[in-house]
Amino acid sequence: MIDNKEIPALSGEDQKNIHSMTDEFTTQLDEEVALAGGEWQEGEEFAGAVGRTMFDSPASKDNTVTVLLPTDQICKVPSQSLIRIKSRRKDKGGDGRQYLGAVVEGPFAEPDGLRADAPLVVTTTVRGATFMPRYHGRVQVEIIGEELDGVIEPPRFRPLPNSPVFGLLDEETRTLLGLVNDMDLGYAVGFEKMSVQIPSKRKSVLPRHVGVLGTTGGGKSTTVSGLIHQFSNAGIFTVVIDTEGEYTEINQPTQDKSMLRLLQRIDRQPDGVKELYVLHLVGRGTTAKAPTNIREFSLDFSSLSPYAAAEIMELSDAQSDRFFKAYDVTKLILRDLGIFPRKDNKQDEEDVLDLNEFEAGYPMITLSYLIDIASFILSSITHNEPNIFNDVFKSEQAHKVLEKRINVVQTNNEISWKALLGKLWRLKRLEIFDNPKAKPIPFDNLISPGRTLIIDLSDTDSTIVNNLVISDILRGIQNTQEIAYRKSEQEGKPPTPIMIVIEEAHEFLSRDKIAKMENLFQQVARIARRGRKRWIGLMFVTQLPQHLPDEVLGLINNYILHKITDVNVITRLKRSIGGIDDGLWNRLPNLAPGQAIVSMTSMSRPLLVAINPTPCKLRMID
Repeated sequence: MIDNKEIPALSGEDQKNIHSMTDEFTTQLDEEVALAGGEWQEGEEFAGAVGRTMFDSPASKDNTVTVLLPTDQICKVPSQSLIRIKSRRKDKGGDGRQYLGAVVEGPFAEPDGLRADAPLVVTTTVRGATFMPRYHGRVQVEIIGEELDGVIEPPRFRPLPNSPVFGLLDEETRTLLGLVNDMDLGYAVGFEKMSVQIPSKRKSVLPRHVGVLGTTGGGKSTTVSGLIHQFSNAGIFTVVIDTEGEYTEINQPTQDKSMLRLLQRIDRQPDGVKELYVLHLVGRGTTAKAPTNIREFSLDFSSLSPYAAAEIMELSDAQSDRFFKAYDVTKLILRDLGIFPRKDNKQDEEDVLDLNEFEAGYPMITLSYLIDIASFILSSITHNEPNIFNDVFKSEQAHKVLEKRINVVQTNNEISWKALLGKLWRLKRLEIFDNPKAKPIPFDNLISPGRTLIIDLSDTDSTIVNNLVISDILRGIQNTQEIAYRKSEQEGKPPTPIMIVIEEAHEFLSRDKIAKMENLFQQVARIARRGRKRWIGLMFVTQLPQHLPDEVLGLINNYILHKITDVNVITRLKRSIGGIDDGLWNRLPNLAPGQAIVSMTSMSRPLLVAINPTPCKLRMID
């Protein structure tokens, strides 16, 4: 048992008994050392090494090796850092291969020759004794690849034991990880100050779509607003579907004390986005205030795919059957009356032939037209006088056309027609379709590099309305960008990049609803696939990733994962997101606010990142 008593000094008699070694002995010792080849020196291949590879054990895993570090080198190999392993030279019995690896576990400190929980260590520590054995560091390294002529190739072998390990400088690490770009996300955790950047104009990154997932309070809004600010600076046109009215003041610098302190720490200034427009539905309010550019907008019913409309209104099978009968009859009547296609108008005829009703509605059809026709069909069943609201249907000629078309409609069931009319009237009373007080969003005039468009839906209080708006916006942006893309190809210059941010994405495309909204999802999927080539990126933001269907997760290639505590959600995400090691997954439930696991197609491997504070003002920040 070791105690803390001071060791007594040697007495004078004891000191007399201590003799120095004779010259003869030291001379003989020097001769023995010379005969043995001189003093031991570490091989030149180990010069500058921070550690060495260890032997494998029964617990070893494929594609990972254990590296041991001297005490003074532990701090040089932080978590997530890259290291280079030079397998022993061929003249030393090795294969001479060179590997690149990443630290996925550790560094851990372990006592030399003892277990960390050895009785000697535990007992002396508990008793307050001073006992600090020599110790070393240990890290677990995942092999990224084998370096051959400056190219990283998939590894075919493993580094040999006792091979030297070298740390990489920060700049080389950033280059190899693909972090040197123009948009700052934050700083890699475990490094003193290693900036994590993504490219703003590389078509293989942002247009391949982004998922920002995490529980409430994890920092999603800070991440999103910071990205919007950088999109603006990078010349990207950004559209934000804001269901809470949280981003309507991001044209102002942040006033939050915590954000100001964090910005000062990284030597940045508070700043708002340069050009902001806030749009809200006609007759609804907005959280934006002057002098912000605020505009009302309505929806054009003819632009909405009837299949998507039927799904969003959640029509039953019987109601859906009658909806499409009324829709088809309305199209025929518009043709008969010369409303569309107009008589002798070849362009209108071509538009009808090219029409894909899975993507858009019939031109010139309105919700009120549809209600009138459905009411006329119901009156033919009940033998009551119909209530017609559109003057175009009130003339004697129009009545003859209506009777002719409706008499051939084979239908019955008064209850289903009344139920359908009830849902159509609910939409009509919202006064968001074909409202003369406001026009649809003119994307062809609004799309501009660096401009930010906030669609404020905070006053709708209706998932159905929100979904109708989102569907209309996605279709409108896609059509406008298609035209711009063809024009840019002719002119030999790229189109304006577009990023669409969908907040609370689980309410738009939930896991429970997707089986009933197949056409709506297919519309989103078409936009996602085509957008990758035409520079339209989608960003799905949600605090409930468990509600996102696998089909939506399959559209996403870039992820920013904030704190997620649900084990089932993490397990499901593991199946969808590749390349994230178990060490990072294990840290996900305990991430601090503002930390996130970032996996981008421009990065060689995912990293744990401290996301930069936002310079913009958020309305609902705590």
